[in-house]
Amino acid sequence: MIRAFFVEFIFPLLLFLFIRSLLGNFISRYRTPPAPRQPFAPSVQAGGELKKDPICGTYVSTAASVTRTVNGEVVHFCSKACCDQYPKA
Repeated sequence: MIRAFFVEFIFPLLLFLFIRSLLGNFISRYRTPPAPRQPFAPSVQAGGELKKDPICGTYVSTAASVTRTVNGEVVHFCSKACCDQYPKA
Protein backbone atom coordinates (compact mmCIF):
# COMPACT_ATOMS: atom_id res chain seq x y z
CA MET A 1 0.00 0.00 0.00
CA ILE A 2 2.76 2.48 0.87
CA ARG A 3 4.60 1.51 -2.29
CA ALA A 4 1.49 2.15 -4.36
CA PHE A 5 1.07 5.55 -2.67
CA PHE A 6 4.63 6.54 -3.61
CA VAL A 7 4.36 5.20 -7.14
CA GLU A 8 0.96 6.72 -7.88
CA PHE A 9 1.12 10.00 -5.98
CA ILE A 10 4.49 11.12 -4.55
CA PHE A 11 6.73 10.20 -7.50
CA PRO A 12 4.53 11.90 -10.15
CA LEU A 13 4.23 14.96 -7.91
CA LEU A 14 8.00 15.22 -7.46
CA LEU A 15 8.54 14.67 -11.17
CA PHE A 16 6.02 17.40 -12.01
CA LEU A 17 7.68 19.88 -9.60
CA PHE A 18 11.12 19.09 -10.99
CA ILE A 19 10.05 19.58 -14.61
CA ARG A 20 8.20 22.79 -13.73
CA SER A 21 11.35 24.12 -12.01
CA LEU A 22 13.50 23.33 -15.04
CA LEU A 23 11.05 24.94 -17.45
CA GLY A 24 10.68 27.98 -15.22
CA ASN A 25 14.46 28.52 -15.17
CA PHE A 26 14.67 28.02 -18.92
CA ILE A 27 11.85 30.46 -19.69
CA SER A 28 13.06 33.12 -17.23
CA ARG A 29 16.32 33.47 -19.18
CA TYR A 30 14.44 34.77 -22.19
CA ARG A 31 12.13 37.16 -20.38
CA THR A 32 12.93 40.82 -20.70
CA PRO A 33 13.89 42.35 -17.38
CA PRO A 34 11.55 44.97 -15.98
CA ALA A 35 12.47 48.56 -16.70
CA PRO A 36 14.32 50.19 -13.81
CA ARG A 37 12.19 52.54 -11.77
CA GLN A 38 13.07 56.18 -12.03
CA PRO A 39 13.69 57.94 -8.73
CA PHE A 40 11.14 60.48 -7.61
CA ALA A 41 11.87 63.82 -9.19
CA PRO A 42 10.48 66.78 -7.30
CA SER A 43 8.45 69.20 -9.37
CA VAL A 44 10.02 72.16 -7.58
CA GLN A 45 13.67 73.05 -8.03
CA ALA A 46 15.79 72.16 -5.02
CA GLY A 47 17.47 74.96 -3.12
CA GLY A 48 16.54 78.60 -3.32
CA GLU A 49 15.26 81.07 -0.78
CA LEU A 50 13.14 79.98 2.19
CA LYS A 51 10.43 82.10 3.77
CA LYS A 52 8.70 81.57 7.10
CA ASP A 53 4.95 81.01 7.04
CA PRO A 54 3.43 83.63 9.39
CA ILE A 55 0.64 81.28 10.54
CA CYS A 56 2.34 77.98 11.39
CA GLY A 57 6.01 78.96 11.29
CA THR A 58 7.00 76.41 8.65
CA TYR A 59 9.84 77.40 6.35
CA VAL A 60 8.79 77.00 2.74
CA SER A 61 10.62 77.48 -0.55
CA THR A 62 9.58 80.57 -2.45
CA ALA A 63 9.13 78.41 -5.56
CA ALA A 64 6.67 76.07 -3.80
CA SER A 65 4.85 78.55 -1.59
CA VAL A 66 1.34 79.93 -1.85
CA THR A 67 1.66 83.70 -2.04
CA ARG A 68 -0.58 86.63 -1.30
CA THR A 69 0.14 90.33 -1.56
CA VAL A 70 -0.81 92.20 1.61
CA ASN A 71 -0.27 96.00 1.76
CA GLY A 72 2.16 95.79 -1.16
CA GLU A 73 4.24 93.06 0.52
CA VAL A 74 4.34 89.46 -0.78
CA VAL A 75 3.63 86.97 2.03
CA HIS A 76 4.54 83.29 1.56
CA PHE A 77 2.46 80.43 3.00
CA CYS A 78 3.07 76.68 3.17
CA SER A 79 -0.51 75.81 2.14
CA LYS A 80 -3.83 77.25 1.04
CA ALA A 81 -5.23 76.57 4.54
CA CYS A 82 -2.60 78.83 6.14
CA CYS A 83 -3.20 81.45 3.46
CA ASP A 84 -6.93 81.44 4.27
CA GLN A 85 -6.25 81.89 8.00
CA TYR A 86 -4.10 84.98 7.49
CA PRO A 87 -6.00 88.17 8.31
CA LYS A 88 -7.03 90.20 5.30
CA ALA A 89 -5.93 93.78 5.19
